[in-house]
Amino acid sequence: MILTESDVREVLSMSQLIDAMEQALKQFSAGQVDQPVRQVLMVGGENYFGVMPAASNHPAAVGAKLVTVYHGNHARGLTSHLATIILLDHETGALQALLDGRYITEARTAAVSAVSARHLAKVNASTLALIGSGVQARSHLDAMLKVRPITHVRIWSRNAAHRDALAASASAEYDITVTAAPDAATAVRGADIIVLATASPTPVIRNEDVSDGAHICAVGACRPDQREVPTALVARARVYVDSRAGALKEAGDLLLPIGEGAIASTHIVGELGELLLGRVLGRTSPAQVTFFESLGMAIEDIVAAELAVRHARARGIGRPLSLA
Repeated sequence: MILTESDVREVLSMSQLIDAMEQALKQFSAGQVDQPVRQVLMVGGENYFGVMPAASNHPAAVGAKLVTVYHGNHARGLTSHLATIILLDHETGALQALLDGRYITEARTAAVSAVSARHLAKVNASTLALIGSGVQARSHLDAMLKVRPITHVRIWSRNAAHRDALAASASAEYDITVTAAPDAATAVRGADIIVLATASPTPVIRNEDVSDGAHICAVGACRPDQREVPTALVARARVYVDSRAGALKEAGDLLLPIGEGAIASTHIVGELGELLLGRVLGRTSPAQVTFFESLGMAIEDIVAAELAVRHARARGIGRPLSLA
């Protein structure tokens, strides 16, 4: 079948996706997933094309995501991040579904961040700072509301029009206080959870503005020469990743401080899945700053796609597809 973005939105709920991502993370860290680190080509010197295959037995799912990042798309009226997911039959390898992957990428990223907040943020975390005002900021707001008692949200981004529009629409949609912050420092100070979802190649917040006890989700920097977080904050925090192998190849937030000699690779406490499996400890004090570096993994996309296809079939959603 073919599932469009609107189809996927109709059949995937954030609450179900958070639970599905938690199980996928566990299986990955338990060694029950076949998944290489994503392969990346730079197209024209500045555009990103990634190929992300994965397979799992529970749920039975195999496939790949093709993802592109073309920042010039905004001038064309297109989103910069586009993706297509191919899902294959686990028993035969035959084509099972072709899905638009843009929304799945957006939603599963937020769902994984919510898993990290569920297990690392303070139980009474009520103030959320969103640095960035794109689709990831909106999805993260929805996801964080599912796992923590958020009552106040502060939003900042360099695009003031987008920042103000997101604050206004979120205020209308949710029964919480949402404000547009004049700068990143104002947004971050006193926040219990901080989401960094920007395209910035350099740090967007300062260590001194982050309060003790905060939990940080960094989702924007996915290349070894990009970072959203300064070295001092990484060194201060208790650090978790989705994939250790991926982080040590792609995460500039970690690789740059390692290259500076400020931290070693052992500064990574563990994978989020290892935390869920009880193999590493989580937060050890209320004042501790916890940090989750999210690069995104193919297994997250494939499990989300399998969930979408299963629900779509049950509801008769989607168009038939045949290559015969």
